[in-house]
Amino acid sequence: MYVIVTYDIGEKRIDRVRKILRKYITWVQNSVFEGEITQAKLEKCISEIKRVIQEDEDSIYIYKFDFKPYNMKEVIGKEKQDEEEFII
Repeated sequence: MYVIVTYDIGEKRIDRVRKILRKYITWVQNSVFEGEITQAKLEKCISEIKRVIQEDEDSIYIYKFDFKPYNMKEVIGKEKQDEEEFII
């Protein structure tokens, strides 16, 4: 599956959450990650994150897709990573 993850995390926890997410998917912008991941790895990632965040203060949104939701991504300004275009 393909996921896009966005988050709003307290300053004290943000580096730990970012480090966890980087193990599984790609950091594309402040507070945004995306990438291919299996259901099992996603569940493991979520479990690790839940041990770090404060659910009454922090929020994480996970958008799940059966396929990559775009065939080309346009970036205006500096891109955080080099990425090839994907053609369906």
